Amino acid sequence: MDGLIQLLEHKISSLIAEDADVFLVEIRIKPTNNIKVFLDADQGISIDRLIRYNRRLYKDLEENNVFPEGDFSLEVSSPGLDEPLKLFRQYQKNIGRFVEVTELDGLKKEGKLLSAIQDAITVEEEKGKGKKKEMIQHIIPFSNIKSTIIQVKF
Repeated sequence: MDGLIQLLEHKISSLIAEDADVFLVEIRIKPTNNIKVFLDADQGISIDRLIRYNRRLYKDLEENNVFPEGDFSLEVSSPGLDEPLKLFRQYQKNIGRFVEVTELDGLKKEGKLLSAIQDAITVEEEKGKGKKKEMIQHIIPFSNIKSTIIQVKF
């Protein structure tokens, strides 16, 4: 399975090489050869681009007989809002959005993602209401983060 993931990473890197803003987030493969590739881009990625990558990768896998029995399925998409952020580049892309960060000890912090530097993020939490309202900035090292999920605010 690791060899297959490395092969796919190589093929995907070649596919997206001409698009400097596009990056690979994750590859998941189920035992049924259901392949899910998650791509993103610094300014978001369009469905048209995802379809183009899907077709090109599918054709490459078929032509190179990666699955001799032809028993595979391929899905290329962007990570949904319910998917935790995995890469530093995703944190940078989402500065200004609201996030929920779960730390390794289980503590959760919610607030606006203000910054992402190489080893930590800064999240601004709003406490209290009205005159008692205060803004608290939390600097959270990446080494303390279990998961970070984008929060949709209306």
